[in-house]
Amino acid sequence: MRDVMTICNYCGCGCGVYLKVHNNTVIGSYPSRHHPISRGNLCSKGWHLHEFVHSSNRLTQPLLRKSGSLTPVSWEEALDYTAKALLTAKEQTGADSIGILSSAKCTNEENYLLQKLARAGLGTNNIDHCARL
Repeated sequence: MRDVMTICNYCGCGCGVYLKVHNNTVIGSYPSRHHPISRGNLCSKGWHLHEFVHSSNRLTQPLLRKSGSLTPVSWEEALDYTAKALLTAKEQTGADSIGILSSAKCTNEENYLLQKLARAGLGTNNIDHCARL
């Protein structure tokens, strides 16, 4: 059995958590005692962080709708499709037709990058966060 240090992904706080791994299966989670954010504590979501890792409901690769059904595709194909669709929307209806909803499961740094993508990359100020919804 081994412990793997990581950051909790349930909110943007960035709590330090150890995942307990046995035979390449994550079987538990517990807080890092010396992490400057969590300082030996976790919320109820952090204590159950490990439960989604091996869930059969978890998406493990990108999916695109083809002929009416979701089909697994490569990351390259999914990102190309997304980039082209965003550029087409921007060209045909303007940058303000695009909006981005961010997530509390993203870190503060990831949310910062999303707002940079929205404003500098796509030219829209239409970005919001689920904590405001």
